[in-house]
Amino acid sequence: MKFSSLLPLFASLCTVAVAVQTQAADEPKPLRAGIIGLDTSHVIAFTTTLNKGPKNPDDAPKVGGVKVVAAYPQGSKDIKSSTDRVPEYTEKVKALGVEIVDSVEELVKRVDVVFLESNDGRVHLEQVKPVLAAGKPVFIDKPIAGSLADTIRILDAAKKANVPLFCSSSLRFGKAVQAVRNGSIGQVKSAETFSPAHLEATHPDLYWYGVHGCEALYTVMGTGCQSVKEGKTEDGKIMVTGTWAGGRTGIFREENGQDRKSYGGKAVGDKGEAPIGTYDGYDVLLYAIVDMFRTGKVPVTADETLELYTFMEAADESKRRNGAEVTLKEVLDKARAEVAAKP
Repeated sequence: MKFSSLLPLFASLCTVAVAVQTQAADEPKPLRAGIIGLDTSHVIAFTTTLNKGPKNPDDAPKVGGVKVVAAYPQGSKDIKSSTDRVPEYTEKVKALGVEIVDSVEELVKRVDVVFLESNDGRVHLEQVKPVLAAGKPVFIDKPIAGSLADTIRILDAAKKANVPLFCSSSLRFGKAVQAVRNGSIGQVKSAETFSPAHLEATHPDLYWYGVHGCEALYTVMGTGCQSVKEGKTEDGKIMVTGTWAGGRTGIFREENGQDRKSYGGKAVGDKGEAPIGTYDGYDVLLYAIVDMFRTGKVPVTADETLELYTFMEAADESKRRNGAEVTLKEVLDKARAEVAAKP
């Protein structure tokens, strides 16, 4: 066989090789994910999407290469609504191909990235320390902590370790909220959101569930809140009013199942107004988490997270003072002093 007759075949093989190399280069690096805390429905939602694929096949590239391979079940130690879920959720993640391990330290040895999902914010500082020490990027599900002092400790520890970390409610990444955040109605002058606000005695009132509506509020308002007042709506529900620099106003109200049902709200800007605060599922948050795992870029700054949790703690302080106006600076200074006394 003459060499010239082999040239078309050689060219074809080269084309295939280049195509394979290009495809391999385009595929994201595989990441082994681990979960801490199997006491929230979020772990089932995240693991299902990562290990079985998104409901919409077109979204597959947003999570491609990331699989949950291991989980440490223990979340809360004493909140019954959380501890009761652990056996059921443990079996469900095992059925999705996840190995159960007996410590956080063992988990971090087996994974590249971590979802800290424990429902109880009080255990987050203890649980995140081994993750940061191992240099593993970590997403902390809401609430970031059980107190403002621990919020500061966690954010400071992540900064010191130079490890990508963020905390968020899925409501932050809803389509309507993100549109306003990105300027669809110009500069936001005022905003109102509502969400459920179930209370848990071990946490500041809004940390447990009201954080959803508060986070949507902060997503469109941004940082710069100066003071907070907590009162009641006409129908007796929680109402928190924040005053931002420049006279801008942000209000959170507890939903009532009627005119404020579930999740929602409205933002007013200098170019119009828009609905905000709707719940668009967990995947919108998951895509942001995976992007951080891949790029190392956090989608929510530590400063904004700290101010959000200061806002919610200031609401508690206003409640203790029978609705008096409370500055965020006062509340933050008190928490920083607590951290300084006990790092």
